[in-house]
Amino acid sequence: MSKLDPQRSDGPPSAARASEDGPHWTIVGLLLIAVFAALSYAQAFVLPVLLAFLVALTLSPVVRFFGRRRVPPFLTAAGLVLAVLASLAVGFYYLSSPVAALLDDLPRIGIEIERKLNQFRAPVEEVQQATEQIEGLAATDTEQSPSDPEEVVVREPGLLTVAAANAPEAAARGFFAVVLLLFLLSSGDLFYIKIVRAMPTLTDKKKALKIARDIERELSHYLSTIALINGSLGLAVGIGLWAIGMPNPALWGTLAAVLNFIPYVGAVIGIGLVTAVALGTFPTLSHAALVPAYYLFLTTLEGQFVTPTVLGRRLAMNPVAVFLAIAFWGWLWGIIGMLVAVPLMVAIKIFCSHIEPLRTFADFFSAEQETEPGQPEEESPRA
Repeated sequence: MSKLDPQRSDGPPSAARASEDGPHWTIVGLLLIAVFAALSYAQAFVLPVLLAFLVALTLSPVVRFFGRRRVPPFLTAAGLVLAVLASLAVGFYYLSSPVAALLDDLPRIGIEIERKLNQFRAPVEEVQQATEQIEGLAATDTEQSPSDPEEVVVREPGLLTVAAANAPEAAARGFFAVVLLLFLLSSGDLFYIKIVRAMPTLTDKKKALKIARDIERELSHYLSTIALINGSLGLAVGIGLWAIGMPNPALWGTLAAVLNFIPYVGAVIGIGLVTAVALGTFPTLSHAALVPAYYLFLTTLEGQFVTPTVLGRRLAMNPVAVFLAIAFWGWLWGIIGMLVAVPLMVAIKIFCSHIEPLRTFADFFSAEQETEPGQPEEESPRA
């Protein structure tokens, strides 16, 4: 009799391999769900930390530049943080009056928009009246009796009330982010030294340092370039709307610059806002239409020509991946999630491009196919 091999498997190799892979992907899926649930629950802590790291990555080259000229990192970090805070304070000061004036003018703008759109309501009102008559005939047998309880309507708190209630928490988060930013900038290369020490082998140390340096360099280049482009777009929007006669052009220029950090969605929100205010401001529809048309022209020019030309192919992102990232992080973290969605995707793309098993994700995030290290880029197919 032959002995049975205890290592022998009764099933085929493919079945054994599938049984091994099944639990692995199940654990990965459960881990991702747990991570995203934790990110949503810990939003008050994670968002300030993330914003501080993104700003630190953008400003780290400046600290390193002055460090090579014997300027202590803490002095450079303190100067940069004070400059950022001063810029935000000046911006809030000069924009507070236009925002207050716009909020006070909202009722009049709403009445004016309703008056201008009345000419388009005749066909809609006829259909609505017919629908109400049909509903009235159907509801004759189910009229409300005098004994039925009265309907109570609960009014939601206003925008200013909500903002005032959340102001202390927002101020605390901002203070925490500023302090963390100061520590990150003043620490210099300490973060990279810790990464190198944590790696077990020399090869891993070199690879980890290269990944960290590439993420800092590419993300700093991306954020600084996008900030410059968006600032120029906001300036062009403000000047153009001032020439058209739009009230508070500085407010709309600043809003256009901030919203443009959210690709696609930010332009739609900005166009919708200026269209509503223009309809309530200008006497004719043709004059009001100049405002969204000019805004749309500038955002199209920026999105289709300026940004792709300045950033180049290296940081070009897949539009589908960008839209999905904005939708996901906006669902998870709101408007701040939309603002940080693309920088996060850029950092993840750079990280995945250095790890062989994750290079597929980097290829998905890229506008074009990622090339292997050391291989020349393939020519794009011609139409």
